[in-house]
Amino acid sequence: MDSYNSECNACITDKIESDRFSEPMVWIGIYIAVASGVCILAMAADLVHGFRNRKLWFPCKYFSLNAASITVITIAMKLPLDLTSPMPSYADQAAKVGSLAFMCVLMANLMPSLASMDNKTLLANIIALCILVITMVVNICIQINTGVIHNDVIIHRYEQVYYRFTIFACINTAMLLLLLMIMISSSLTFPTYKKVLEFKYRATNKSSLTDQHIQMSTVEKLRQHVRRYWVMAETGSPQFGMAGSPLSTASGVTCAVVLVINILTNFSVHGTQYLYDSKTNGSPYKWSATAILITQSIGIAVGFFASVIRSFPFHYLNMKNIMFFKVENYWIQKLHEWKESPVPFLSSNRRLRSLIYYSKNIFLDFFIWFQTVIISLCKLIWVIVTVPGLFLASCMLKHPRGIDNNLKMYVLQIDNDTYATAILLKIISRSMDSFISKAEKAQNNNLLDLLDKFREFDGVQIFDTDHVQSLLPTELVNSWSLPVVTLTCIAVSIPNIPEDTVKSLLSSVGEGLSFTHLVEEGLNCTSEYVNLRKASMSLWHEVEYKCKWLDNPLAKNVFDGKAATEIVKWFSDKAKEIVTEIKDSTSDGELVENPPGKLIAANSMYRITQTILLRFQSNTEPITKKQLFSHLNGMIADIFCACFTNLPRVITTRCHENVIEKREASVRVAAKLLGKTTKIIEKLEECDKVPSMDEDKMAYIDEWRLYMKQSIP
Repeated sequence: MDSYNSECNACITDKIESDRFSEPMVWIGIYIAVASGVCILAMAADLVHGFRNRKLWFPCKYFSLNAASITVITIAMKLPLDLTSPMPSYADQAAKVGSLAFMCVLMANLMPSLASMDNKTLLANIIALCILVITMVVNICIQINTGVIHNDVIIHRYEQVYYRFTIFACINTAMLLLLLMIMISSSLTFPTYKKVLEFKYRATNKSSLTDQHIQMSTVEKLRQHVRRYWVMAETGSPQFGMAGSPLSTASGVTCAVVLVINILTNFSVHGTQYLYDSKTNGSPYKWSATAILITQSIGIAVGFFASVIRSFPFHYLNMKNIMFFKVENYWIQKLHEWKESPVPFLSSNRRLRSLIYYSKNIFLDFFIWFQTVIISLCKLIWVIVTVPGLFLASCMLKHPRGIDNNLKMYVLQIDNDTYATAILLKIISRSMDSFISKAEKAQNNNLLDLLDKFREFDGVQIFDTDHVQSLLPTELVNSWSLPVVTLTCIAVSIPNIPEDTVKSLLSSVGEGLSFTHLVEEGLNCTSEYVNLRKASMSLWHEVEYKCKWLDNPLAKNVFDGKAATEIVKWFSDKAKEIVTEIKDSTSDGELVENPPGKLIAANSMYRITQTILLRFQSNTEPITKKQLFSHLNGMIADIFCACFTNLPRVITTRCHENVIEKREASVRVAAKLLGKTTKIIEKLEECDKVPSMDEDKMAYIDEWRLYMKQSIP
C-alpha cells in the first residue's frame, strides 16, 4: 500500500513538474505566430508594392532571402522542428503539417530575391536555406516514424473521410524538397542569366546612344530617353526574368498543391467531432497551436496568391517551353564552365590529381543531369498547366495596339517572343506614364514662383567676390547648395516680412535643394564637394527644423529694431568668430584635407555677408529690409537656375547604371526627377542667356563664376 501511494505521489509530482515546465510553451507558440505574422506582412507588402507600381511579377522588395529572414522563418518553423513535445490533438497535428505548407509558400515567394544577389551572397543564403530545409525534412521523418505525427483516420460527422496526417505531411515534405531543388536549380542559372541580360543591355545601350532625334524639345528627348531605359531596366531585371521562367511556374503549381492540402487538413479538423476531444488539452502549446494554425493558414493563402499571379502573367506566350525535353544552354552553362576549369591543387602526386579531376567531373556531370531533369520537369509542368490557357488566349485575345514600335528593340528577353514583347510594352509603358504623371502633379509651385525672380544668372557671380579677404590659409571651393542655404538663413531672419512669404521661401528652397543635391551627387563627386554637400545638408536640416544657424536662433524677434545692414553685419561677425575659433584649434593640414562642417558653413556665411556689405556700402541711402529680402531671393533663384541647367544631364546619367541590381531603382529616380522638373527644364530651354560652356564645366558653380568674370567687357 505504501509503495502504491508513493508511486501515486511520484506520478502527481511528475505531472506537476511537467505542467510547470510546459508553461512557457504557450508563449513560445505566440512567438511562433508573431514570427509567422512578420513573414506574412512582408509578403503582403510586396503584393501592395507590386500592385501600386503595376508590377504583376511582384519583385521582392521587403521579403527576400537573407540572414534576418532565415532567422524569422526558423522561428516560424518551430513546430516541424519540435521532436519532443507531445501534440495529441488534431488541431496540433494540423498546425504541424500546416507549417510545412507555410514553408513551401515562403520558399516560393523568396525565390525571385535570389536573382538580385551577387554570387557569394547567393551561395551563402542557399546553403543556409538547404540546412534549414534538410533539418526540417529529417525531423518530419523522425516524427512520422515515432508517431508524433499521427497516423489516425479522421471521420467527418456527415460521412467517413479517410485522411491521414502522415500522408499530408509526406506530400508537403515532397513539395518542400521539390521547391528546394528548384531554388538550387535557379541559383545555378542566375550568374549566366545575368551575363546574357548584361550583354543584351550593353548592345541595346549602344544603339540607343546613336539613335538620337535632333528635332525635339529637351523634355521630349529626355522623356524618350527615360522611356527606353525604363523598358530596358524593367525587362532586364533579374527578378523579372525569374518570374518569367518555367521554374516560377513550377513553384506556383507547388503552392497550389500545398494550399489544397492545407484546406483539406483544416476542413478535416474543423469538421470533426474530434476537434473538441479531451486530447485537445494535452498539447503543451494549448490554445497557441490554434493561433499558429490560423496565422499560417492566412500566410499560405497570401503566399499562394502572390506566387500564382507572379508565375503566370506571360508564360503562356512563350512557345519555346512546349519543347520541354530541350534545355537551353544558359541553364547549364555555369556547370560546364566549372567542369572545364582546372582544379587549383598543389599536390605533386599525379594519381591523386587524376582522382580529384575525375571525381570533380563525375560530381558535375551529376549536377548537369540534375539541372537538366529539373528544368525539363518544370517545363513539363508549364505545358500541363498553361496549354489549355494558350488555346483560349489564341481565340479570345488580340494583338495589343497602341504600342510604340521603336520601343520593341529595348525589351530585353532571353527568349525573344513578339507577342510577349507587345504585352510587356503595353504594361510597362502605362506604368512609366503613370509614374511620371504622378511626379508632374507633385511639382512645387512655390519653387516655380521663386524661379520667376531669375535675373539672368547675375546671382551666381555676385554672391561672392575676390575682394573679401580670406580667413583660411587655402580658400574652400563653392558648391551649389551651400550658398543657397546660407542666403536662406539670412532671408528668414529678416523681420517685418510676411509669414506666408517666408514659409513659401522655405518650401521652395527645400524642394530646390532636393534637385541640387542630385546634381551634386551625380556631377560633383570629389571628396571636397562631398564635404560641402554634407555640411549644406546638415545646415539645412538645422534651419528647416530648428530655425537655427549653427545653434544661433533665427527667430525674427532676435533682430527686431535692427537695420538690414546691421542684421547682415551680425551674421558676418558671428561667422568670423566661429571660423577664427576653429582655425586656432585645428592644424592647417587638417583644415585643407578635412575641414569641419561647422567651419565650412561659417566660412560661407562670412564671405557672403561681407560681399553683401561691400555691395551696398556705397549706397547713398541704406538698403531696406524688403530690398535685402528681394536681393537674397534673386540670388537664390539665379543659383538654382544655373544649377538646374545640369538637370537634363543628371537625368540622362541616372539612366545609365552599370550595376544590374541597381539599374531599375536608378531609372525610377531619373523618371521621377524628369516628372518633377519638366516645367523647370522647359523654362530654362526658353532662356537665351544660358552661357555656351563646356558640359563638364557647367556642373561647377566656380566654373560659372570664372566664365562670367571673363565675359565681362
